[in-house]
Amino acid sequence: MSESIFVTVPEHVAIIMDGNGRWAKQRGLPRTMGHRKGVEAVRETVRAAGAAGIKYLTLFAFSSENWRRPEAEVSDLLGLLKAFIRRDLAELHRQNVRIKVIGDRHSLRSDILGLLLEAEETTKDNTSLTLVIAFNYGSRDEIARAVVSLARDVEAGRLRAQDITPALINARLDTAGIPDPDLIIRTSGEERLSNFLLWQAAYSEFIFLPEYWPDFSPEIFRSALETFASRDRRFGGLSSQAAAVGT
Repeated sequence: MSESIFVTVPEHVAIIMDGNGRWAKQRGLPRTMGHRKGVEAVRETVRAAGAAGIKYLTLFAFSSENWRRPEAEVSDLLGLLKAFIRRDLAELHRQNVRIKVIGDRHSLRSDILGLLLEAEETTKDNTSLTLVIAFNYGSRDEIARAVVSLARDVEAGRLRAQDITPALINARLDTAGIPDPDLIIRTSGEERLSNFLLWQAAYSEFIFLPEYWPDFSPEIFRSALETFASRDRRFGGLSSQAAAVGT
C-alpha cells in the first residue's frame, strides 16, 4: 500500500454507508442493485483507506434495526455479506488487512456467524489496515451489554460500583482495543448518527456528504480526508492557534 499524501491522516475513519436504495430508485432499478453497487464501493474504499495510511476503517454494514426491512431485502443483504467474505477474504488477507466484527453475535444464524468468525480468525495476525465490520450493530445495545457485564461483576463482588469509570465501560464495548474514530463520514445527505458509535464519537469530526454510497469514490474519499486535515481538533482545550498566541 502506498504512502499517505496527507499531512494529517486520521487513524480511524468510520463510515455510515447510506443511500443504496435511493441510488437504485433514481435509476429505476430494484433496491438490490443499489446494494450490489454499494459492495463495489466498499472494495474501492478499503483500498483507498490502506493507500492513505489509515489504520482502522469501520463500516456500518448492517444495523440491529435493519432486520425490520422486508424479508427479501434482508435476505439479499445477508447474501451480499456472505459473497463479499467468500470472494474478498483471500485478497484482504494478501493485503495484510485484519478483519474485526462488532455487534451482537448471539442471535445470528450459524452460517453468517461462522463466516464472520472465519474472517476474523484468518486475518487475526495481519498488521496493516484493520477493517471493522459493524454487523447486527446498534450502539445503544452495545452500551447496554457493557453495562450488564459490569453490573454482573458488581453483583458478584468482583467490582465496586464506585470504581466504574469511563475506561472500564470502554473496555467492555465491542470496540475495546480500537481507538475512537477521528472522522465519521455519512453519505446520502442525511446528518445523523443513527445509533452508530454513540460512545466512541465523543470527539469525532463529522462529514456529511450528498452522494449516495454507490457513488462514493476514492476521489470523494480523498476530498473528505483533505477536509479533515484542515480542521483544528481541540478536544475541549484551546485551538492550536489560540494556544500559540497565549504562550
